[in-house]
Amino acid sequence: MLTLTDQAVAALRELTTQPGLPAETGLRIAPQDGGADGLALSLSDGPRAGDQVIEDADVHVYVQPDAAAALDDKALDARVSETGEVSFQLQPQH
Repeated sequence: MLTLTDQAVAALRELTTQPGLPAETGLRIAPQDGGADGLALSLSDGPRAGDQVIEDADVHVYVQPDAAAALDDKALDARVSETGEVSFQLQPQH
């Protein structure tokens, strides 16, 4: 199952706890549209039927079933640039 680094938890908390967002807001990971290799990340107000739900501390990640198998041995990490832009990367689990 996908795991989250401390940096990813902190970045997700910042993104999903903005005023006006539902408590269940989390990061959704799904295959990229159009059949291209890769994953699409978006904010979601909750899980969809069949999603793998990952909770770490107080953040939620919703993984679409078609993407879950490819992420089983991965960890989601995050970096924040000097301008405050967040980028996510996948890395092998330790």
